[in-house]
Amino acid sequence: MRLGSGTFAACCVVVEVLGVVLFLRGFFPAPVRSSSSSKHQAEPPAPEPSAGASSNWTKLPPPLFSKVVIVLIDALRDDFVFGSKGVKFMPYTTYLVEKGASHSFVAEAKPPTVTMPRIKALMTGSVPGFIDVVMNLNSPALLEDNVITQAKAAGKRIISYGDETWVKLFPKHFVEYDGTTSFFVSDYTEVDENVTRHLDKVLKRGDWDVLILHYLGLDHIGHVSGPSSPLIGRKLSEMDGVLMKIHTALLSEERETLLPSLLVLCGDHGMSETGGHGASSTEEVSTPLLLVSSAFERKPGDIRYPKHVQQTDLAATLAIGLGLPIPKNSVGHLLFPAIEGKPMREQLRFLHLNTVQLTKLLQENVPSFEKEPGFEQFKISERLHGNWIRLYLEENNSEVLFNLGTKVRRQYLDALKTLSLSLSRQVAQYDVYSMVVGTVVVLEVLTLLLLSIPQALSSKAELEVPLLSPVFSLLFYLTFLVLSAVHVIVCTSTESSCYLCSLSWLTAGGVMVLVSALLCAVVSALTKVLVRGKLLSKNAAHSNSRWSELDLLILLGTLGHVLSLGASSFIEEEHQTWYFLVSTLCLALCHDIYRNYLPGDDCEPQRCLHVEGGFDGATPALQDKNTSSAVLELNRGCKSPSSLGTLRGYEKWMVLASPWVILTCCRLLRSLNQTGVQWAHRPDLGHWLTRGILEARFVYVFVLGILFTGTKDLLKSQVVAAGFTVKTVGLWELYSGFVLLAALLLRPHNLPVLVLSLLIQTLMAKFVWKPLRHDVAEVTVMHYWFGQAFFYFQGNSNNIATVDISAGFVGLDTYVEIPAIFLTAFATYTGPVLWASHLVSFLSSEASSSSALSHAGFCYALIGSFPVSAYIILVTSLRYHLFIWSVFSPKLLYEGMHLLITAAVCVFFTAMDQTNTKS
Repeated sequence: MRLGSGTFAACCVVVEVLGVVLFLRGFFPAPVRSSSSSKHQAEPPAPEPSAGASSNWTKLPPPLFSKVVIVLIDALRDDFVFGSKGVKFMPYTTYLVEKGASHSFVAEAKPPTVTMPRIKALMTGSVPGFIDVVMNLNSPALLEDNVITQAKAAGKRIISYGDETWVKLFPKHFVEYDGTTSFFVSDYTEVDENVTRHLDKVLKRGDWDVLILHYLGLDHIGHVSGPSSPLIGRKLSEMDGVLMKIHTALLSEERETLLPSLLVLCGDHGMSETGGHGASSTEEVSTPLLLVSSAFERKPGDIRYPKHVQQTDLAATLAIGLGLPIPKNSVGHLLFPAIEGKPMREQLRFLHLNTVQLTKLLQENVPSFEKEPGFEQFKISERLHGNWIRLYLEENNSEVLFNLGTKVRRQYLDALKTLSLSLSRQVAQYDVYSMVVGTVVVLEVLTLLLLSIPQALSSKAELEVPLLSPVFSLLFYLTFLVLSAVHVIVCTSTESSCYLCSLSWLTAGGVMVLVSALLCAVVSALTKVLVRGKLLSKNAAHSNSRWSELDLLILLGTLGHVLSLGASSFIEEEHQTWYFLVSTLCLALCHDIYRNYLPGDDCEPQRCLHVEGGFDGATPALQDKNTSSAVLELNRGCKSPSSLGTLRGYEKWMVLASPWVILTCCRLLRSLNQTGVQWAHRPDLGHWLTRGILEARFVYVFVLGILFTGTKDLLKSQVVAAGFTVKTVGLWELYSGFVLLAALLLRPHNLPVLVLSLLIQTLMAKFVWKPLRHDVAEVTVMHYWFGQAFFYFQGNSNNIATVDISAGFVGLDTYVEIPAIFLTAFATYTGPVLWASHLVSFLSSEASSSSALSHAGFCYALIGSFPVSAYIILVTSLRYHLFIWSVFSPKLLYEGMHLLITAAVCVFFTAMDQTNTKS
């Protein structure tokens, strides 16, 4: 079966996307879970340990607090409360921290630092999987054991005001709620007023036990203006007033109750220096945790400094405070200061319950749990606790009893710390089987693309795809049988969950058929290459092919970039790699132009420099010279001194100056947005401005009009033989629509990025690619490189915190999910999208070869597939690296998105190539 190069490349990239999806499904696994995590029925609590004596304490301890109010301020950094801003803007909170009846902590939030996974961590005590960063856009109901579910089962009446994520995670759990969307970041006033307006009434009522208030305004200010905005101080002052109102009301109500109340102030995550969140910088993972209650009496001179704890510790503390079972999947431990004022027996009872819960979780997730230090410490603690109970029941109130109790308490605390740390390290179990199958698919596709280069980049731009013969070959059936047997063995012997094993046999069989067919296709292509290589070797003396300096730069630059992805520092600062590559490319182009301008002394003209000529269609460096066009052979020769003589004066000087102008533009863009990690805090040239809703909607109308006109012209050129001009105009109209949409969505200080991008594209097209007659492969790779560089020029990085979600709400006055996701994705990948669309438009209007689009589609697929395939191998080998979740995993998600864009570009190339064929 014969396919065009572009069609073949598009099919390969689509299959590769499926392989990457399968790999991601295995790489981002489910965290450790209790085997009974989906069952919320009450289990009898562990009895109090005893040694030769019978203890009558076999039930859960009674609650410590009558009411609990949780005030969660989204994106509240620890220095906003404990630092200078807290002293300045939150005086009442500062008083509670320094002199009030409170305990303060700095709670560490594990990445991904986005809202939904953080709420899960706070309420379940477990560490959510990294893939929850994607689920954050549409939170499903939380099924695993958690404090909210336990409270509802115990008859607690719960009220929630604020972020609607709580309502999505815990449907039908609240007796009253008022949810607000967390994604409409342009609103930082009404989103909080809708929460505060309920306080006066609800604080006077006594028909609730737990009140949850989730304020979003601070997070929205950070996304729009950053942490240094004057709006931050005003919002902190507003939150300080809310806390004072709640605390005063709780104190006045305690006079009529037997138990004190508890006020919890916390943040779900922090805020980076640019205002975003999602990664693992200190500013993003450090959140304040303040427990305020009259039970925490403080003596004069008692100075309590904030202690560092884990965010997951709150779940166990809330469960004990409300008299509930600790969630089964919790890996956190009880915050001891919350119970240190209780009698020794109660303290030991609370610590014993927490230790038993962690030990059960350890037994269910670690096969050799008996060898774990935490388990051994637990056994020692429990035995000492039994001895203490025996002395206590004998009414021995001597100093010996107190000293033994102190020793038991210390032993429990050490065991809790060790168990919690051990479980946190066991938090992820990789689905290795799915990872291996996905990797095999990706590598098979990459190998097939590499082996198909000679045919795909030939003058015909077609290749023979062996689809039918391998399917009926012996190799295919043998491979399919072997893979099926392996699948059965893996699925029947594995103890952990496996995604492929959970699929139906028909679906799993389809995956095996795909892997087998790809393997046969690779073997067939390899055979043809070897046979063809022998034939070519006989005529090696007649071959005239050689690699140019630009070809070597492209090859070495691509390989160097892929190898750099094996180091965490290079991933964090990947923008420096692309800045270096495009700068080196500009210098190489300058050298090429000047070499062609200066006289040669040993050969004929290298390239015929002209501005008005056509554009050639293949790459001599990659394809077979015997099948390339004659024009291409001529263009690889040397150049005469008078080659620029045909150019007019200003055109000649523009050709000579263009690389330096482009290099200067790239240097200015580097200073516009500081990104990465090491230098992200340094000042840049960006200034934050705002944009109105009405004006944005007018721009949307123009964009839709331009896109409609361009699409109409494209369809007209395909349905009606309207000629080459109509299709070219349609493509440029689509490109113009993308440019206009980018101008609307980019932050105003990033508009120079768009302007300089258009300038560089114009200079390259008119004074570099056309005069030097670069082939399609070189032009395609240059577009890809500049697209990647402009991704970082925008201020993006491999850090999730740099995703500007405010772009998704330009022109919207309410949250609409699909448009918001599309606009955010387009704004994030503006650079790659604009350069890819410019490539299609440029080749369609300038290329003289009918196979140019096919060649470009194949080259784009190859250059886009290579980094993804290599990175999957690297990240698999580094899956136990210290920075796997903070550095390598976000990059893996970005690579997946880049591959999706590559697939879309290849499909579009195929569609345009089919249009050319019909024309």
